[in-house]
Formats: sequence, C-alpha cells, structure tokens
Amino acid sequence: MGTLALMLAAAPAATPEFNAAGELVRVVLSLLGIIGLILAAGWLTRRMQRRHGAAGRRIRCVESFAVGARDRLLLLDADGKRLLIGMGPSGMQTLHVYDGTPEPVAAEPPVAPPMPAFGDLLARWKRAS
Repeated sequence: MGTLALMLAAAPAATPEFNAAGELVRVVLSLLGIIGLILAAGWLTRRMQRRHGAAGRRIRCVESFAVGARDRLLLLDADGKRLLIGMGPSGMQTLHVYDGTPEPVAAEPPVAPPMPAFGDLLARWKRAS
C-alpha cells in the first residue's frame, strides 16, 4: 500500500504548457538562418569561381557543339594549336589537330530575318481586309 500512495503522489506532475508564439518565433528564426546560410554559400562559391582573366591561360575553349545527348565536340586553343576533341561517355579523344596559327572564329549572321513590328503586321492585315 505504500507503493500505491507513492505512485499517486507522483502522478499529478506538472506538464509544460505549449507556447505557440515562442515556437513560431523559433521556426521563423531558424528559417531565416537557413536562408542566410544558403545566400552565404552562393556568395562564397561565386567568389571562389571568379576568373581573374584569360591572359595567363594556355588552354581556351573556342566552341562547343552537342552532337548527341551525351556526346560533344570541343574546339580548343592550346599553346598556339587548335584541337578538335570528341567527348562522350567513354572519354575524350583528339579528332584533329589543325596546323598553323589559329584563325579567329567569326560570329555567324542570323539565319532568319527579323520579324516585322506588330504595327506593320496590323497595317498589312487592315489593307488586305
């Protein structure tokens, strides 16, 4: 009977109350902390990847062309030579080495002529009606 009285005396122990406002503040502060960490990590990776200019580089990618879903052609300048490299799941392979000095690659002109302005199209449509 002594153990029963001891159990009854210990039963009405105080349970902590739930503080909704305190929990909300804790969750919001945690969320702001996580967003701050994401922003800091993005800033740090951008700073680490920043290039200091291509003046000291000996290898430069002139152009890249996707041949398939996983296959690419790369045109590289390396120590005054131009290399055509094939790259795929099985690795990289030199396809051709161009002799002489590399020629500058000219930008291709646009294939399709630019579309006329909306006002011109509307004027043509009105004349046709």
